Amino acid sequence: MPKKEKAVRAQPAGGAAAEAEASCPVTQDKSGAVTITVHAKPGSKHSSITEVAAEAVAVAIAAPPADGEANTELIRYLAEVLELKKSHISLDKGSRSRDKLIRVDSSLSPEEVLRRLRQAAG
Repeated sequence: MPKKEKAVRAQPAGGAAAEAEASCPVTQDKSGAVTITVHAKPGSKHSSITEVAAEAVAVAIAAPPADGEANTELIRYLAEVLELKKSHISLDKGSRSRDKLIRVDSSLSPEEVLRRLRQAAG
């Protein structure tokens, strides 16, 4: 008896838009908070945004990667760049990694956050 061929499912119309959104380091999660994918570079002389790439925002941090000092400085610096209070920014994932997920709890849109990050990068 011949086997039945499986039907190939077509991608939903929003598939291309979802892929384009996924290639941006600033997104909005299900709860409505803005998240920023960050690649941290601790031990720099000055805190600065070195690059805003499709995968992550590269941030040089003027603090050593010990005792959470770099994470504290990262949150302080991002609060300064985004013109928010430190209490509006938190480390969601990656406390012991260079790749981090930062959560921004404010009324800023992902587009506005990305614009401010790019402006700080120069």
